[in-house]
Amino acid sequence: MSNHNITVAVDCMGGDHGLPVTVPATIAFARNHPDTRCLLVGDESLIRQALQQNAAPAGQFEILHASEVVTMHDSVEVALRRKKDSSMRVAAQAVKDGRADAALSAGNTGAWMAISRYVLRTLEGIDRPAIATALPNQRGGSTTVLDLGANVDCSAEHLLQFGLMGAALVSTVDGKAQPVVGLLNIGEEHIKGNDVVKQAAELLRASGLNFHGNVEGDDIFKGTVDVVVCDGFVGNVVLKSIEGLARMIGLMMRQEFHRNPLTMAAGLVATPVLQRFRSRVDNRRYNGAALLGLRGVVFKSHGSADAYAFGQALRRTREAVVNDLLAGIGQRLDALRAHVPAAGPGSPDLSA
Repeated sequence: MSNHNITVAVDCMGGDHGLPVTVPATIAFARNHPDTRCLLVGDESLIRQALQQNAAPAGQFEILHASEVVTMHDSVEVALRRKKDSSMRVAAQAVKDGRADAALSAGNTGAWMAISRYVLRTLEGIDRPAIATALPNQRGGSTTVLDLGANVDCSAEHLLQFGLMGAALVSTVDGKAQPVVGLLNIGEEHIKGNDVVKQAAELLRASGLNFHGNVEGDDIFKGTVDVVVCDGFVGNVVLKSIEGLARMIGLMMRQEFHRNPLTMAAGLVATPVLQRFRSRVDNRRYNGAALLGLRGVVFKSHGSADAYAFGQALRRTREAVVNDLLAGIGQRLDALRAHVPAAGPGSPDLSA
């Protein structure tokens, strides 16, 4: 019997950098996790060459050949209909066929979600998958936010489902038994927000989740709650705004420290503090977004990830398998059904 208890399918061709990042990162990850086997999906000859160049340890790798690559510019239709032997498709199919426990890609987000949903289908009780990721907060931990762009238009029932899946993710991967869930709004008061958000708040209060209530954008970084729920339109705007702000702050700090010899000297003195600050806010540490609601564990790495960041995404993918994320979501759906009365007007639809 194999000593490798976990198998992760890795799309080696996706992302801005492809093989020069994905293969070295996977090799480093495998060395640190001898219980994990990696299915490297993509062009077999190129992957084999990359393994040789990086002195990969024997026994933990298998190559699954895929003749096509979904680019960052391909439409969902092209990815689904025309590139049926893409590295994304083969990786998702490996999960469907039971050859892998999970799959990870750094490629085109829309295509990866569409392919994963088409191949794996959604869990019973989940209408739409959602993208969830962790963001650093001032308490030294992280806040998980979803949805980050998979669903632009959402009903109150969809937001309820996001809350359930986000709580299950934090509970299983981060080990918090009763994660606190908040609903992103323009104010904390019950009267704030549009009709969908108000209805979602009522459903969340009656769900049995540890629901805090409405939260505002700054609560993400305060660490007020463990999970922040919003629709994909809002979530994607929040995420892109955060990324832009982080880049701007980094640029401004470099400009100020290089303004003249005095500020350069001050920068040298402040180097230890700056390095600790950079470590605390380093978004690479939190790389790895979960595609929740599918009949399989699927994660998405940032397209521009370097080897360290891609390794973090692999780590989060493995943790989701080890802690049985799918069972955690199922348990929370079962618990919700126990809190929801017989179907009637206003009851959330928990059927697939």
